[in-house]
Amino acid sequence: MTADPSPPIRVLLAEDQVLVRDSLKVLIDTTPGMATVGETGTGTDAVLLARRHRPDVVLMDVRMPGMDGIEATRRICAAPESAGVRVLILTTFDLDEYVYAALRAGASGFLIKSARASELLAAIRVVASGEALLAPTVTRRLIAEFLQAPHPALAVRDLNDITQRERDVLTLIGKGLSNAEIAEHLHLTVGTVKTHIGRLLAKLHARDRAQLVIAAYEGGLITIPRDPR
Repeated sequence: MTADPSPPIRVLLAEDQVLVRDSLKVLIDTTPGMATVGETGTGTDAVLLARRHRPDVVLMDVRMPGMDGIEATRRICAAPESAGVRVLILTTFDLDEYVYAALRAGASGFLIKSARASELLAAIRVVASGEALLAPTVTRRLIAEFLQAPHPALAVRDLNDITQRERDVLTLIGKGLSNAEIAEHLHLTVGTVKTHIGRLLAKLHARDRAQLVIAAYEGGLITIPRDPR
């Protein structure tokens, strides 16, 4: 007896450039195991459609007329009606100033608009599975950009409830290290690192690894140098 196929990954498109949006729709709808459930060019409608259709993933542009993608992400991730909906931010290299705000808003990852079709599809699958799309190399680049550019004052995160070992792991997550690199650095097994990460997610009420990066900054574990000018 053949098992029932898994339901397709349901994707909502929020992109104000019609040509880009149409191209994304064709790509997703012709990929086995994926289907679009809605599309819009505004942040306001993205919030409404996310609550109505409860997609697995929202592909969210940052710059849209009216409500931008950051505010739309914040509202989607905060609303009970769209709980469980994950947001994948579509960005370009010149939009890195939005990284911190988007992560705080609840985004599960970022995808550069110049990415290949195969990378886009892989990113959707990663985010839909509940993981954060923050590859160590991408995290390091984003952190480097963040440190070099003017940025808003960080919120303060209370880390009193985590252990010293969890603090060590969180610091290395904030620096963009992978699980394997953290394990090597702290002389732990990868399984033990994953256990610590699970506990950090629970204690800090974080959605995913992306949120732990933010917690590391807000908890003062990563020092941001002042601009010497």
